[in-house]
Amino acid sequence: MGQTVVFANQKGGVGKTTSTVNIGAFIAAAGRRVLLVDFDPQGNLSSSVGIRKSKVGVYDVLIGQASPADAIVKTPQENMELLPSDLRLSGATVELVGAEGREQYLKKALSSIRDQYDYILIDCPPSLGVLTINGFVAAQSVIVPLQCEFFALEGFLNMLFQTIKRIQKSLNTRLTVGGIMFTMYDSRTRLSQEVIQQVKGAFKAHPELLFKTVIPRNIRLSEAPSHGLPINLYDPNCVGARSYAALADEVMKRV
Repeated sequence: MGQTVVFANQKGGVGKTTSTVNIGAFIAAAGRRVLLVDFDPQGNLSSSVGIRKSKVGVYDVLIGQASPADAIVKTPQENMELLPSDLRLSGATVELVGAEGREQYLKKALSSIRDQYDYILIDCPPSLGVLTINGFVAAQSVIVPLQCEFFALEGFLNMLFQTIKRIQKSLNTRLTVGGIMFTMYDSRTRLSQEVIQQVKGAFKAHPELLFKTVIPRNIRLSEAPSHGLPINLYDPNCVGARSYAALADEVMKRV
């Protein structure tokens, strides 16, 4: 059985989807079998690999109207497949509110295919609602992308120290923090450096929780999704690609 990893942060725009697709792509390029799970109604992970519309998706699997095999599609990256999403998934936030075991739906949906992949990477919406909770319950570890800005840091600390601990206690005792990764780093600004130092100070007793590789701001990373390609296929020589290659190697070593 492979590793299931959820990428989560309650703040949007921190590089969560970018990190999911590119880490997944480099892991797949290393010969591992990877499944990306787009669990955000916006469907940005799906469009990042060129899937902008699908007849069957994660919503159909979630409500039992389709099997994962019916919904999973190939991506441009060899060894990497996708369970796509669309706006219909937003209805699940309402439909699951009163459902029994509402936090377990994604875990049950993935149970039949876990042994088919080395890594299942889940991209959650930027919230702490029922969809993200389902991601935490389905996963063995959570990776938290942290943008190098103050407000991103503030939201991150709230999520890590409150929500994840509650999940560990009541819904998923096996959930661990796989790591905290820094994104959108701008070496020209003092703020980016201060955020990293502040987080390192907060975790000085557990430095192993911080990934060593820092993802810089890079225009090629921003361009790649519009072409439906992960960065290793769009521009493998840019600084963004080199950074995600190093980060993917860290992920494989620790998760």
